[in-house]
Order: sequence, then C-alpha cells, then structure tokens
Amino acid sequence: MSRIADLYAGLTGWLFEHALQPLLYALGLMDWAEDAYAWLDFALFGLFGILVVVAVCRPLEAWRPVEPRTDRRAVRTDMLYTFLSRLGLLPLLAFILLASAQTAWEAWLTETGLLPPTLEELLPALRDHPLLAFAAYVVILDFAEYWRHRAQHGLRWWWALHAIHHAQRQMTFWTDDRNHVLDDVLAAVWFGAIALLIGVPPGQFPLIVLLLRLAESLSHANVRLHYGRLGERLLVSPRFHRLHHAPLSAGAQGKNYAVLLPVWDWLFGTADFQRGVFPPTGTPEEPEALASGGWLRQQAIGLRRMFGALAGR
Repeated sequence: MSRIADLYAGLTGWLFEHALQPLLYALGLMDWAEDAYAWLDFALFGLFGILVVVAVCRPLEAWRPVEPRTDRRAVRTDMLYTFLSRLGLLPLLAFILLASAQTAWEAWLTETGLLPPTLEELLPALRDHPLLAFAAYVVILDFAEYWRHRAQHGLRWWWALHAIHHAQRQMTFWTDDRNHVLDDVLAAVWFGAIALLIGVPPGQFPLIVLLLRLAESLSHANVRLHYGRLGERLLVSPRFHRLHHAPLSAGAQGKNYAVLLPVWDWLFGTADFQRGVFPPTGTPEEPEALASGGWLRQQAIGLRRMFGALAGR
C-alpha cells in the first residue's frame, strides 16, 4: 500500500509541476497554488474511483440488465452528476467555503479540551491489528450513513433535495452521484465529521471512501443480481437497493436504507428481503423535471422545494 501511495503522490506532484502550476503562474493565480494542489489530488482520486466503478459495473449491466437503456439522455445527465461530484469541481467550492470553519472549530475544541477519544484510544488493541481497525471504521461509518439516509427521507426539507436522486426512472450505476449539490455537501460534512470523531487515519480514509462508493455504485447498477438468501443479509445487493428506489419506497415510508451492510435495516425494521423482485424505479408524485430535466434545472427545483418545505409549504 505504501508503494501505491508513493506512486500516486509522485503522479500528483508531476502533474501539478508540469501542467497545473505553469497555468496558475500564467494567470497570476499562484496564491491559490495550495488549494489547486488539493483539488488535483482530489480529482485524480475521483477519476480513479470512476475507472474502478466502470470496470466493475459496466460489464455486469451488459451481462444481465434489469431493463434496456431506453432513456440515454437521463443516463448522460447522471454521468454529468458523477463527473462534477467525483472530479472535484463542486467539492472544491465546498472546500473553500468550509475549510476556514473547520480550522476554527478544531482550534476551539483543542483549546477547550473537548476533543473526544478516538476509537483506537478506546480500544488500544486495534493499533496492533490494522485490518481489524479498518473493518471497525467501515462498520461505524456505514452505521452513520444508514441514519443519514433515513434523515434524508424523514426530514421534509432534506427529502426535497434527495428526491432528485430517487426521481431517476432509468437507474444505472451512474445514478449513485445523482444528488443535489447541497445534499452532497451535507453528506460530505456528516461523513467527514464522523471519520474525524472516531479517528480514521488519513491513509485509510481514501480507501474507505473508495470501498463505500464502489458498493453504492454497484447497488444502483442496472443488473439482475442478488446474493442469495444468506448473502442478501450480509451485503447490499443491486436487488436489495432497487427495492429502495421503487415508487412505494419513496419518502418517509422507505425501506432498505443501508449502504453496505443490510444488518442495520434488519435491526431497525426497515428491511425488505423480497427475492427475485426488480421493480421499476422513480417517484411519480414528484415534479417531472426531477426525472427528465437537465442538471441546472433539477438543482434549481430542489433548492426551491427545500425552502418551501422549511417555510411549511
């Protein structure tokens, strides 16, 4: 892993030195060099994540699709969502807006002595077993993601944003990133805060993100795939998550919220283990533009609906 990390760091440094830095110098933007390097690092990692997802999910969709790709425009819109989200263009904006707030927050916690103990401080044995520690971090973050997902459905203002994700009738592995920008920012803040709270090491954080994103993309894939009676209860499958995207599962009455481990749905009474069922997807009661509109229109509608929900309309 250290060898891979060194190669990745070397590639990032080479691209910054030979491509991005000369451009910044020519435009007189060298004051932004540090932020630009952070964006490049994020964008390369996002590109790698896209390549991994395509390599895994596209052959599966070609093998046993649930339905034919009849609405390619909707799929292209989802692809735009993915590239904007994972290549760092929109996260860069969030980084600029939130970086100063994060620094001030961490400084205040340090000064007041309120920094809570990390997971490895609570369980020192994990320091000698990095794979076990990695698994523990994944389980805790997956548990946190389950409750964030339930909040997206249970809070009216948050559902107004999250409905964009559920409106897709032509669901593919690209649909995973079909989210409102504000929804993505809230999710990133939630996930990052939990990771900081339990002390996820910086070297393991990207691997956890890659694992969970691959799991989410696969669960959205247009593939007639399930993991059997036992496997369905161990890992979220495309069939399990497709039931979550069925029209009857929209809003607060949703089922199958888990990202990676269905055990959370089983424990908290939101599991639907119907076997052999691959229903159509979408939200017929929501505005048609959320399903067939372009990226900018969907963003505007989501924001307007959120403010309407907050105002009680």
